[in-house]
Amino acid sequence: MSETDLDAVVVGAGPNGLAAAVTLARSGLRVRVFERADQAGGGAATRELTLPGFQHDVCSAVHPLAFESRFFREFGLRHRVDFVTPELSFAHPLDGGRAGLAYRDLARTRSELGPDGRAYERLMRPLVERSSEVAEFTGSSLLRVPSSPATAVSFGLRALEQGSAAWNARFRGDVAPALVTGVAAHTILPQPSIAAAGAGLALGAYAHARGWPIPVGGSQAIIDALIDDLRAHGGDVVLDREVGSLGELPSARVKVLDVTPRTLLRWAGDLMPWRYRRALETFRYGGAVAKIDFALSDPVPWTHPEVRRAGTVHVGGTRAEVADAENEVNRGRLPERPYVLVSQPTLFDASRAPEGKHTLWTYTHVPSSSPADRAEAVIAQIERFAPGFRDTILAVHSRSAVEVEAHNPNYPGGDIAAGAPTLWQMIRRPALSLDPWRTPLPGVYLASASAPPGPGVHGLAGWFAARSALSNEFGRRALPDLSLRD
Repeated sequence: MSETDLDAVVVGAGPNGLAAAVTLARSGLRVRVFERADQAGGGAATRELTLPGFQHDVCSAVHPLAFESRFFREFGLRHRVDFVTPELSFAHPLDGGRAGLAYRDLARTRSELGPDGRAYERLMRPLVERSSEVAEFTGSSLLRVPSSPATAVSFGLRALEQGSAAWNARFRGDVAPALVTGVAAHTILPQPSIAAAGAGLALGAYAHARGWPIPVGGSQAIIDALIDDLRAHGGDVVLDREVGSLGELPSARVKVLDVTPRTLLRWAGDLMPWRYRRALETFRYGGAVAKIDFALSDPVPWTHPEVRRAGTVHVGGTRAEVADAENEVNRGRLPERPYVLVSQPTLFDASRAPEGKHTLWTYTHVPSSSPADRAEAVIAQIERFAPGFRDTILAVHSRSAVEVEAHNPNYPGGDIAAGAPTLWQMIRRPALSLDPWRTPLPGVYLASASAPPGPGVHGLAGWFAARSALSNEFGRRALPDLSLRD
């Protein structure tokens, strides 16, 4: 397929860009994807980062949306990629050898939370029982009318409670609140806040409904499945192809861009109407991450033995401690005791490391564009709840927020959400529109996490952008069949 024969060009071979490419190719269009890196994947790539034979997920490792994303359900991802879904979705260790334990079984979780078990169950059960409706409501533009208003109202009331000063009102102890805040803190937003609470409640619902699955072989397996399908339908991917402007792209009726508003402005700002250009100029990026990967000789020796069975561990102490750490980041300061996300995928997938050895995936939050190496702070915080952890370390690969952006320009200043996921910016992402994926430029569509539904490995931004392009440019309103066919 020559570059003069293309119907659609996609920039970016991450989950969103590939979701758009697959959707367009399944519609019979001639599609080519351009990727600046030497490996496809973006936020779902897997590489050797520490020692030979140790496979590390570069950004995402655990995938709460793999079974909940409508795009992935339509695509049949769970039938194309082998997943392991831990019975213990996430854990939250506390001092004194205690821990909050969020099992897929909500009743078991309640029984482990003591006097706050019933309160936690009342908070979560209505959302768990309607997790697909929660995913539908949160997995699109918030300007769209939800198919289940009752679920949206129930979700909203809980987000208001857990995002306000009343967030402790239903709880008596410190374990259940820490469990809730550990998930909400994924957002790098101030605590408490409505947007952080909403994201935490949605992720928590998925943890108890279908679990948080881990792809065998690493997140790259998801990317490989998308590329295989794209190629099976006539599309292709070109690696090591840096794009510097829209004018550098081949002529095509549709251009789908898995880039941030900052990049779009640089490529085509002068061509845009002033109102849309202003929306992109005022789009705000959020806090950042520092990413630290470890090669280990043994599993992490968590003090609470059950934490060793968790797919994800939220390290940071009590709700108040996690909130203090996150609020420090949002004030532009490095917390002394940071909040750390941790996953040890080799507990569930031995293929990621040499026999008997382990990989450990971690990241912690830092102010935007921080040059700080946070490896020692992360080690100390894990050691707090897992004495002897330091002795298991064989090698460390550390990236500051500045280096995270250098690796992937879609993370401005190290912002892996590609834009602060505040409530207002989830409504106006990147501009206030009923079709936010369509730009004012003819045939140009935005398909990154800077467009709805925002951050996460779900492919939805790309899927919606492709659907918009098919409707607006080709007059096709019927969705292509994405299912796995023999």
